[in-house]
Amino acid sequence: QIPFGTDIEGMNILGLVLFALVLGVALKKLGQEGGEDLIRFFNSFNEATMVLVTWIMWYVPIGIMFLVGSKIVEMEDIVLLVTSLGKYIFASILGHVIHGGIILPLIYFAATRQNPYQHPGALCLISPCSVSSSATLPSMIKCIEENNGVDKRIS
Repeated sequence: QIPFGTDIEGMNILGLVLFALVLGVALKKLGQEGGEDLIRFFNSFNEATMVLVTWIMWYVPIGIMFLVGSKIVEMEDIVLLVTSLGKYIFASILGHVIHGGIILPLIYFAATRQNPYQHPGALCLISPCSVSSSATLPSMIKCIEENNGVDKRIS
């Protein structure tokens, strides 16, 4: 049996995004009387969600530590584990140094023709292109607002 467009299971992301855009335009069109209260509600809901995500970001390392700890206890050859883990940590740190110290400054320089090392928060402007997790969103927004002076409405 071949599924048709309405038979496919899953979320309709395009419809959700379009609805959010149309709702935002409609709320702005209502002006001070009708839409302002709902806009304030959504802004408060956004702030509460950011606080929850921040809490999760602080407590996830503890959970990961216990997951890794349980696997370490199950291991038979601990020397092999330590050497493999050391190689992985070294490769990860080297990758971060290359990416954050060379690649991102080059992208920033190519885009702005300014020295990326003179501006303390310059790499915060280019880093959203490199993140793949929405869990980093609160720290990225905070970095953009505090280090670069970007208005809260824009960030």
